[in-house]
Amino acid sequence: MNGFDLNGPLNFTAESLAQEASSTQAKLQAGLGTLRDVDDVTYGATAKDEVWRDGKVVLYRFRGAHAPSAKVPLLICYALVNRPYMVDLQADKSIVRGLLERGEDVYVLDWGYPDRSDRYLELEDYIQRFLGGAVDHLRRTFGLDAINLLGICQGGAFSLCYSALNPAKVRNLITMVTPVDFHTDDNMLGNWTRGLDVDLFVDTLGNVPADLMNMTYLTLKPWRLFVQKYVGMVDILDNKAALEDFLRMEKWIFDSPDQAGEAFRQFVKQFYQSNGFVNGGIDIGGREVHLGDVAMPVLNIFAEQDHLVPPAASKALAGLVGTDDYSELSFKGGHIGIYVSGRAQREVPSAIHDWLAQRAR
Repeated sequence: MNGFDLNGPLNFTAESLAQEASSTQAKLQAGLGTLRDVDDVTYGATAKDEVWRDGKVVLYRFRGAHAPSAKVPLLICYALVNRPYMVDLQADKSIVRGLLERGEDVYVLDWGYPDRSDRYLELEDYIQRFLGGAVDHLRRTFGLDAINLLGICQGGAFSLCYSALNPAKVRNLITMVTPVDFHTDDNMLGNWTRGLDVDLFVDTLGNVPADLMNMTYLTLKPWRLFVQKYVGMVDILDNKAALEDFLRMEKWIFDSPDQAGEAFRQFVKQFYQSNGFVNGGIDIGGREVHLGDVAMPVLNIFAEQDHLVPPAASKALAGLVGTDDYSELSFKGGHIGIYVSGRAQREVPSAIHDWLAQRAR
C-alpha cells in the first residue's frame, strides 16, 4: 500500500481488517438461517402454582424436583419496574432453581401490570396490603409467626419498610442490590431524580409509562446499552442457543409494567429526593419507617459493578439497622449479572441457603 503502514497504536493491518470484514460477512449470512430457526423465547423456567391473589397481585409457589426440606418459606419480593422472573430466567440461569435444589421452599410475589384503575395505589398498598397479605398467607399456611423474606432492588426497599413496620412477622431478611442511601455521589439515577418535578410529572401522565422508564435506565449507559450490545450480537448470529439467550434477555428488559402514579410519586419523593432511610421521614400509611426497628438477622448482598445501585448505596444499611446479626456479601458483577451469570449460579443460592441454615431454629 505504497509503503503506508496501518500497523500503529491500534495494532491492526490491512490483512486483519480484511479478515474481520470477511468474518463479519459470514456471521451475517449465517444469521439469516439462524434467525429462521430461533424459537419463540420465554422466561420463567421453573413450574409454579398460584397460591394467593389480591387483584392483579399474585403469589406463586415454585415447584422443585424434590419436596423442600426447609421448614420456613422464603418469599421473594421483586421491584415494580420489571417482571420478577429475572430470578428464574431460564434453566441454567435461575437463582430460584439453585435455591430449590438446596431445599428451600421458594415463593415469588408477582405485581402484575398496573392499568388506569391502579393510578391511585400508594406505597401502603404495595408494602402493607400486597406484600403484607402474602406474608400473612404464608404465616397462616405454615402455622408460623414469621417467615424469611428476600427483597431485590426496589423490592428490597419495600422489604426493609415492611420488616421495620412488622418485625415480628419476618424471621430473617435478605436484601439484594437494594438501594438504602439514595444520595451517594456515584448514584447517577439518584442525582438525576433529585431534580425531577415529580408532582408535575405524575399529574400530567397519571401512571408512568414503562417505555419512559426503560429509556431512563438505558440512558445511564448509552454506549453499552444502545450500541455495543447490538454490535456484539453479530458474534453470536451463527449460534442458535446463544442468540435465544440474548433475545430472552431483551424480551425481559422490554416487558416492563407501567408504574402506578401515586406510588411512583411517593417513592421518588421519600426515597430518591428526601433520602428517607438515612434522613428519616418515610411515611407508609401514617407510620414512619425507622430502620433501627429491623431487629431480625439481615444478609445484605450487593454487586461491585452495579451502575443502578452502587455498592456504597447498599452498604449504608450496616449503620442503620437495629440488628446485631448483620452480614454482607460482595458479588463481582453488575446489577443483572448477580442473577444470570455463571458465577451467580454458583455463589448466590449457596450463600443464601447457608446463611439461612445457620439461623434455622
